[in-house]
Order: sequence, then structure tokens, then C-alpha cells
Amino acid sequence: QVQLVESGGGLVQAGDSLRLSCHASGIIFSTSTLAWYRQAPGNQRELVALIIRNNDTHYATSVEGRFTISRDNAKAMVYLQMNNLKPEDSANYICNVPPHFYGQGTQVTVSS
Repeated sequence: QVQLVESGGGLVQAGDSLRLSCHASGIIFSTSTLAWYRQAPGNQRELVALIIRNNDTHYATSVEGRFTISRDNAKAMVYLQMNNLKPEDSANYICNVPPHFYGQGTQVTVSS
């Protein structure tokens, strides 16, 4: 059974940083593609960042240069370092193992 458990969200001010974490179980972590999505109320879920098995990464244009996705295969963890946060980054951030597995998410709220 695949389980994804996120942590690290919170309420911060614009310009602050947060580091989100996601622990994955039930998958062969080292060979899996991993991703972070986000969803704000009334909005569609959007891909924020993705990392593949060779550590190549992909970012949404809106976060490129501010967010960094990384992985620790030994700990089965994927991280999202978020710097220079903006109010429009406020959302529920959800860990994903494509195509079907999603966590419950961790809420990030950025005040102006």
C-alpha cells in the first residue's frame, strides 16, 4: 500500500521560506518519479515541481528560481524548499507519485 505523508506547512509572511517534506512508503523509492502539486480553493490542482530518478527536475514557471525539489533515497523522503514566498503561493501542497498516488497535503499560507 502506497502512503505519502507530507509535513512542514504553515503560516508565513511574504518573503519567508518553508521546507516541505514528504515520506513515501510502499514504492521502490529510488526509481520513482516524485512530484509536488498544489491546490488553492476554487483552483485546479497544478504541478509545482517534479524530480525523476536521475535527479533531473522540472518546475512550474511561477516557482522557478524560488523553489527547489530534492530527494533522499535512503530516507524515502522528497523535499520542497520554498524561498521568497508570495501570497499567491498559498495552497495545499500535495506529494505525488505519478500517476495515481497522492498524499493528503500540507497547508501553506503566505500573508502579505
